[in-house]
Amino acid sequence: MPHQEAGTGPWLARVVEDIIDPDQRIIDPHHHLWRRSGRDYLLEDLWRDTGSGHRVEKTVFVECHAEYRVDGPAAEAPLGETAFVASEARRAESDQGQAQIAAIVGRVDLRLPTDQLHNLLDQHDQLGEGRFRGIRHAGAHARHPEALFIAGAAPEHLYQDENYRQGIRLLGHLGWTFDTWHYHYQNRDFLELAKACPETTMILDHFGTPLGVGPYADSRDARFGEWQDDVAQIARECPNVVAKLGGMAMPDNGFGWSERDRPATSDEFVEAQRPYYLHMIECFGVGRCMMESNFPVDKYSISYPVLYNGLKKMVAHLSPYDRDQLFYGTATKVYRLE
Repeated sequence: MPHQEAGTGPWLARVVEDIIDPDQRIIDPHHHLWRRSGRDYLLEDLWRDTGSGHRVEKTVFVECHAEYRVDGPAAEAPLGETAFVASEARRAESDQGQAQIAAIVGRVDLRLPTDQLHNLLDQHDQLGEGRFRGIRHAGAHARHPEALFIAGAAPEHLYQDENYRQGIRLLGHLGWTFDTWHYHYQNRDFLELAKACPETTMILDHFGTPLGVGPYADSRDARFGEWQDDVAQIARECPNVVAKLGGMAMPDNGFGWSERDRPATSDEFVEAQRPYYLHMIECFGVGRCMMESNFPVDKYSISYPVLYNGLKKMVAHLSPYDRDQLFYGTATKVYRLE
């Protein structure tokens, strides 16, 4: 479990670095906002991170069960989250010198009947005030929830559910994207899902979450080759899949930084995770990869400016064009941010 100070301002301040390549434009395509018992992460908190030295111009909010409606039908509860984030994005417009929340990825239960899905998606679009771009109904199913800091609660065979697949196809038909996250042992199921829904742009979050805690704590090296093969096959056989590179500093990834009395440095981060990043870029290409923060979840291991230093170090050997695709261009294209 994380150190009691992990993710707090004083803890993160124990590692401070000069900003690398501060002129590189950035879209952060994956962050959250929430109110949670002493761990709030709202617009001002986001700005504290995005304004910490790197040139973060725009962001994409991704659903996290925030500010759900407490009254009315359960299927409509996630509409409260979209309305909440749209209001934060509206507040952000008051300071154009700060990062703008340019897109919202909301939540619906994709297993619902088609007519109900149509109605809910229309409502998300209206509440999003021009920022709604798609849905994340994640497939993460925790086999050992007791060992995890954030245990995914999706049904075990959600990716095989034909109603779920029909909902994903509907997203593609309507021009919306589909985000998901799951665990490393679900990559093969995701491969079959993506092949079954070729008309929908599908965004794989967090590398398929290679776990490193509980029963997976001592088998990272043994699993790495299998993970390599799985994501290579996804990239090769599923041109509709785009990969978000990030979200592997979560406590459940098992690198141990959240358990220490100080966060990771960018060099520690690069040393531990470079093979994952370079393999994904090799398989998917820069046009199908985008660098993400996954904040504030990854804040339990590393600060925002140090994280982006690490991301830049990962790809310093690439051309300026390729780096710009990873940090800006792919997110612009996938989430229609021009």
